[in-house]
Amino acid sequence: MSKTSLPENAYRELREGEEYQPIMSAQTTPAEATPYSVTVGVIMAIIFSAAAAFLGLKVGQVFEAAIPIAIIAVGLGGLHKGKSMLGQNVIIQSIGATSGVIVAGAIFTLPALYILGLEAQFYQVFLSSLLGGILGIVLLIPFRKYFVKQMHGKYPFPEATATTEVLISGEKGGKQTVVLAIAGLLGGLYDFAVSTFGAWAENISTKMVGWGAMVADKFKVELSLNTGATLLGLGYIIGLKYAVIITAGSCLVWFVIVPLVGYASAEAGAMSASELFMAYGRPIGIGGIAMAGLIGIVRQAGIIKDAAMLAVNELGGKKGGEAVARTERDMKMKTILTIIIATLIATLVFFQFGVLGNWLQTIVALLIVFVIAFLFTTVAANAIAIVGSNPVSGMTLMTLILSSLVLVSIGLNGTVGMTAALIIGGVVCTALSMAGGFITDLKIGYWLGTTPAVQQKWKFLGTLVSAATVAGVMIILNKTYGFVGENALAAPQANAMAAVIRPLMEGGQTPWVLYFSGAILALVLTWIGVPALAFSLGMFIPMSLNAPLVVGGLIAWYVSSRSKDEALNKARFDRGTLIASGFIAGGALMGVVSAILKFAGVDLFAADWAVSSAAEWTALVMYIAIMVYFTVHTMKAKKEE
Repeated sequence: MSKTSLPENAYRELREGEEYQPIMSAQTTPAEATPYSVTVGVIMAIIFSAAAAFLGLKVGQVFEAAIPIAIIAVGLGGLHKGKSMLGQNVIIQSIGATSGVIVAGAIFTLPALYILGLEAQFYQVFLSSLLGGILGIVLLIPFRKYFVKQMHGKYPFPEATATTEVLISGEKGGKQTVVLAIAGLLGGLYDFAVSTFGAWAENISTKMVGWGAMVADKFKVELSLNTGATLLGLGYIIGLKYAVIITAGSCLVWFVIVPLVGYASAEAGAMSASELFMAYGRPIGIGGIAMAGLIGIVRQAGIIKDAAMLAVNELGGKKGGEAVARTERDMKMKTILTIIIATLIATLVFFQFGVLGNWLQTIVALLIVFVIAFLFTTVAANAIAIVGSNPVSGMTLMTLILSSLVLVSIGLNGTVGMTAALIIGGVVCTALSMAGGFITDLKIGYWLGTTPAVQQKWKFLGTLVSAATVAGVMIILNKTYGFVGENALAAPQANAMAAVIRPLMEGGQTPWVLYFSGAILALVLTWIGVPALAFSLGMFIPMSLNAPLVVGGLIAWYVSSRSKDEALNKARFDRGTLIASGFIAGGALMGVVSAILKFAGVDLFAADWAVSSAAEWTALVMYIAIMVYFTVHTMKAKKEE
């Protein structure tokens, strides 16, 4: 009889001589990559690539698709009664979850081309995402054993844990899909009413009352909050701790730095709080993000050395020819090296004939991509393993600064230089995003007992499909909404990239003092034990997009701490995770539907009403209503769920 629960030692460190035995043992041959699982995985990759691209460009946060896809896989698997679907569901999740990581790599960088008045062709977005994704896969594989096996129980892997629990529930005949579907429908219609019809205001702020408008105008102090269901769900999954840390960064900028700068001079006093944030607050956050990335590399030096030795030993055949258990079987190192070399050659050709046209500059660009991607791979994987969030935007900012300085030193600047630096950043960003996301898939497979080599091989297909989808969606969204001007998509990370690269390439004034201040702040935060990366991210993402994360985090804390029975608290939290995932998936998918309608020329938006005071008060009432729904229905969970 097959096990349907994780072993007792799944989440803790192993005792001396103790071995972890997955649910699907190494002696079994479960169905994994079948026509069914591959087809469904590809469909999930297409759908969630489109949804995640819209969400990320609008609010700056790319939701991790693993949990919603796992839930859908479980629901579909329930139709195959009597069959064990666990191995196939892992492959569905692994292929489909490629969507989120590829999207993050693309939208954090490449929309900056449009923001800077340049053009991004389909093939540039596609190849940047594809080549970066492949690099991320092959550079991570040698580190798999270190992260998922040698460090067993030492890293929490929050997202992998949640996804694994969902997949296991499928083997028990779980009914979570109904909860997810209802929440997805509700969250989708809620956000659709705002984005398509303007039924109420998308953001509310203290300026909706008289004293708030006076304080914002005179003292440059303003609190704003996005009322969407999507961000509410995202905050729940992130959790209260990191939501507070991220928003604390916003509070420092909006409640301390912006008012102080606005008070310092008449010129600054004439600027609005938002303008002061863009000019002063965001560069400080950029400096903090870059320094947090450097600190991560220094901390992970030992990991790079140890994992590299494991790969060298395998390549040298030091195993003595002994058989490798199915659950420990990776792609062969010779195959990995072949793919790395082929990918680097393809990148060289892409850079030379599709971007630069100068062999010296092309070779330098290729070296930048490979060295930084290799060094930061472990940083991205470690961040995912510990906190469940991928710090690719900060590491990419550092890549842009470094690559811009290097390219300028060899004579490349202006519009060609900006295009080259951003495409280089896109390749690196996608590689790091893939490395962080893929370690989650491999940890899930380790706990459940899938074959690593199977996951690794089919991840390439997910990368191809997701890269093509995000390239098409980005071009459609640019034509529909744009990234510059009124009602444009926010694309906060891409705007930060554009702000960094323009002065470096065009010879303008670069705010080095502000970058340096942010770097010093990151060092101090690290010294006192505060996650510098999360705090710095909060400093350059608008307050309206961070404050809702705290609201969602508070709901997560509340529902999981009301009972003295920890099992009941866990059941409530798990049900809340399903509802939050539904809000995220439904809101993002309906956002894509809204974009398609606008692209087709269907304009149903009540623009005058949406910016009225009445619309803001209506938004507040609706936001409270959806919070109450979220909390009440989460508290209805019972232990047997």
